[in-house]
Amino acid sequence: MTVPFAVLASGSGTNMQALLDHADEGAAYRIEVLVADRSCAAEERARGKGLAVYRVDFSGPGRAVGGEVLRLLRRHRAEGVLLAGFLKLLPAAVCRTYRDRILNIHPALLPAFGGRGMYGRHVHEAVLGSGATLSGPTIHFVNERYDEGRILAQWPVPVRPGDTADTLAARVLEAEHALYPAAADALARAVAGGWPGRGAPPSFEWFGTDDAARGTELREAITGGFGGARGQA
Repeated sequence: MTVPFAVLASGSGTNMQALLDHADEGAAYRIEVLVADRSCAAEERARGKGLAVYRVDFSGPGRAVGGEVLRLLRRHRAEGVLLAGFLKLLPAAVCRTYRDRILNIHPALLPAFGGRGMYGRHVHEAVLGSGATLSGPTIHFVNERYDEGRILAQWPVPVRPGDTADTLAARVLEAEHALYPAAADALARAVAGGWPGRGAPPSFEWFGTDDAARGTELREAITGGFGGARGQA
C-alpha cells in the first residue's frame, strides 16, 4: 500500500514531474493533490495525471491560509507534503500539523545560499559570485522559517570554470531529479513504519559517487544512499 502525499508548487513543476514519474515506477508514495499559489505549469502537469489541483491565495492572514491548506490536505488524506519549487513560506499551522513530514528541495548546499529571496537563478548566481567550488541540491525538513529545517540529504555538484547560472542550474537540476524522488520514497517508507513518533526516521548516506555519475548510475547511487535497492544489496 502506498502513502498519499500532497505537492505544493509555484513554477514549472519539473521536480514534481520527477516525483510523479518515480511514483509510476512503484514508489512507496503516491501523489494525491497539487496545491499552487499561482498559475503555473505544475498545474498542467498535475491535471495531465488526473490529480486534484487547487490554487490558494497565500497573501491573506497566515491563520486563514493555513486553515485552507490543511482542509485540502485532509480532504485528500495526505500523510506527507512535498514542496517542489514552492516559493511561499508555509503557514505555521501546516508546519506544526505535518512536523517531520514535509520536505523541500533547495538548489544549493544549505545552510549557505538559503533564506528569503534565495530561489532559482538567484541561488546559482550567488554560488558563482561567492567563488564556491561545490554546489548541489539539499533536501530538508520544513519548519516555519525559510530553508532552516533539518537537512536530510545533499548531493555535491562541482562548479566548473566558465560556468554560468544556467549551466550550473542544469547540472544541479539533474541531481535534483534523482535525489528528490528517492527522498520522498524514504519519507513514505518511514511514515508507513510509524514515523514520526515511532519507527525509524528517513536517513541518507552519501556513497561518494562523483560528478561523473549520470543517468542510471546516479539514480542507483542516490537510491542506495536512502537504503533503497543498492543499500539493501
